[in-house]
Amino acid sequence: MVFFRSVAVLSKLRSRLAQQSTALGSARWLQTQSASDLDLHSQLKDLIPEQQIYRFSSELSIVRSLTVLQERLKKLKAENGKVQLGNITVDMVIGGMRGMTGLLWETSLLDPDEGIRFRGLSIPECQKLLPAATPGGEPLPEGLLWLLLTGKVPSKEQVDALSKELQSRSKVPDHVYKAINALPATAHAMTQFTTGVMALQVESEFQKAYDKGLSKAKFWEPTYEDSMNLIARLPVVASFIYRSDHEGGNVSAHTAHLVASALSDPYLSFAAALNGLAGPLHGLANQEVLLWIKSVVKECGENITAEQLKDYVWKTLNSGKVVPGYGHGVLRKTDPRYTCQREFALKHLPADPLFQLVSKLYEVVPPILTQLGKVKNPWPNVDAHSGVLLNHFGLSEARYYTVLFGVSRSIGIGSQLVWDRALGLPLERPKSVTMEWLENYCKKAA
Repeated sequence: MVFFRSVAVLSKLRSRLAQQSTALGSARWLQTQSASDLDLHSQLKDLIPEQQIYRFSSELSIVRSLTVLQERLKKLKAENGKVQLGNITVDMVIGGMRGMTGLLWETSLLDPDEGIRFRGLSIPECQKLLPAATPGGEPLPEGLLWLLLTGKVPSKEQVDALSKELQSRSKVPDHVYKAINALPATAHAMTQFTTGVMALQVESEFQKAYDKGLSKAKFWEPTYEDSMNLIARLPVVASFIYRSDHEGGNVSAHTAHLVASALSDPYLSFAAALNGLAGPLHGLANQEVLLWIKSVVKECGENITAEQLKDYVWKTLNSGKVVPGYGHGVLRKTDPRYTCQREFALKHLPADPLFQLVSKLYEVVPPILTQLGKVKNPWPNVDAHSGVLLNHFGLSEARYYTVLFGVSRSIGIGSQLVWDRALGLPLERPKSVTMEWLENYCKKAA
């Protein structure tokens, strides 16, 4: 019976694949959905089979699944498991695993030249294809969530239905507010935010289901429930933090994947990601950018000339500091997210003084960083621009910016956690070595 059901599901999936669009001329596949099914959970249930067969050998177990991704994963591991992806160098080991290919992340891919792609779509393609609230407007975040989870472009009706579902999940229990209010008034907004997420964790559906006993093939379902509840409630928690009397996120995605690989539920995994996001080298960067830009204005005024700006940039660099918002660990061009935000600013706030300063920095900083000869990427990243947009619309408290970054990050992290469970990905456990081991290894290799 399982076999015939499997054939039926696989046949249905193959039929779908026959309709794949190649209109955008890339190697990826893309499906645009009709409005026939407005429920996201049922879409995932169709993609992820109810039955999964496990085959055990003396060395390892392979999850045999019947969806496109699961079949691809099984075949990839069976046929190419020993293929080397590259050589690990001592620089990579010492440099925080920079450049190592060691993580399966299905929902997005960052290319050094093209920038980020979500399920194969670039940011301009997402802007063109995903439903917007108004004609010509920016894509609705619910549409991106649908795309990340299903790999399909939703209809406007499906996005509207998902919006209503998220709204129905958005009630935050009172104990969450009490936990945040229990913090001292000096607590950073990100400390408050992480505390709120941890307080939400006591209602984890995954934890309840796991404690009762749950088949591994079903892990994705309570993970989906937790992820959707978390995504729905985060804006409410973030709003409470902004309105309360307190003063006042890559690392985060990898952290969430690592923690979740231990079967920690989405709340625990996302809270860990937020702690990474709160670091000044990661999510706190947009806060640092705005503070630096304001320091420029304070010292030189709003009508600063290009020469004055060059002098200030050199002053920053000569003091041993970096120009915040420039450079990227992977990208080797202007961050397409920066470009997207710049186009938005040119359309909606061209006269904003801080935006005009950001534009001048775009002309001044890259040549200076190129002149230094030490920077692999002298171009701006998303943090160089995002704070100025938030400031223009009244969110002038820079310490709060990373909270908003965290809210948006939840869509990508939550989507990937569902697929981590669906694919049965293992515990993440990289091999570590000592400095002495590296020294001895290099001596032998010489």
